[in-house]
Amino acid sequence: MCGVCRTDLDLAEGRLRASHYPLIPGHQIVGRVAAVGARVREHREGDRVGVAWINHARGECRWCRRGEENLCPYFRSTGCDADGGYAEYVAAPAAFTYPLPSALDDEHVAPLLCAGAIGWRSLRLADVRDGDPLGLTGFGASAHLVLQLARHRYPNSPVFVFARSAGERDFARELGAAWVGDTTDQPPAPLAAIIDTTPAWTPVVEALPRLMPGGRLVINAIRKIDADRGELARIDYPSSLWMEREIKSVANVTRADVRELLEAAVDVHLAPTVAVLPLENANDALTTLRSDRAIRGATVLRIDG
Repeated sequence: MCGVCRTDLDLAEGRLRASHYPLIPGHQIVGRVAAVGARVREHREGDRVGVAWINHARGECRWCRRGEENLCPYFRSTGCDADGGYAEYVAAPAAFTYPLPSALDDEHVAPLLCAGAIGWRSLRLADVRDGDPLGLTGFGASAHLVLQLARHRYPNSPVFVFARSAGERDFARELGAAWVGDTTDQPPAPLAAIIDTTPAWTPVVEALPRLMPGGRLVINAIRKIDADRGELARIDYPSSLWMEREIKSVANVTRADVRELLEAAVDVHLAPTVAVLPLENANDALTTLRSDRAIRGATVLRIDG
């Protein structure tokens, strides 16, 4: 199994450059160990493991030494710097693979390896306290998991969801959002934090004035599209940034993010909504991501071989 991520589309369309071409994308990989290197002690043949976005960090720099290996200058990513999981086999460093909980089946654990892990990191960077109102703008694979995590971690925090698609708004309501609206709608109250999971700039511009003083906008995206870049000119300092509002990006994930999320997924019975397609339909999956069609949760490719 391999989950489909918008970053795969960024690579296909050139917004994110790979280290080599041709490239095999995919970084939410679930499978069985077919063979191990002579010095590998962590896994044995037949073990069920996952491979995530983080493929390598050197472990020596200032960021690695303080637990921020996602910022390592020598960071390498699966499906971008190393060939990924849109394939029958993949090679991965043993230290960057994860034993998978038996409580989570293949198709439902795959999206946790990126959409879940990056959502987990985003939620931590949002720095909300229980009772603080939290916003999510965009409601795809990552956001539908963040909503569930937030409701368990911060049971007294209302979660407001902004989404262009009526289908995505209905989906958010089904999962327990306290309020749903379009990207430009005014929520019932200012928000302590908003997590943006969209590929566009308009939601960023619209989110900033909806933060309370001292609020934080967390942008969960590796790249943004250029189509609406001009929207950034609408940012108004007094209403968008003053009163110590801030913007924080999310860069990659650490191995700890992945391990913690997998543990939390079991503890809170995290339930990804997935659509499973055969590997030969990978292009269709990416085309759907590019379109305006609403997607309920995550898409996972089934790899037979």
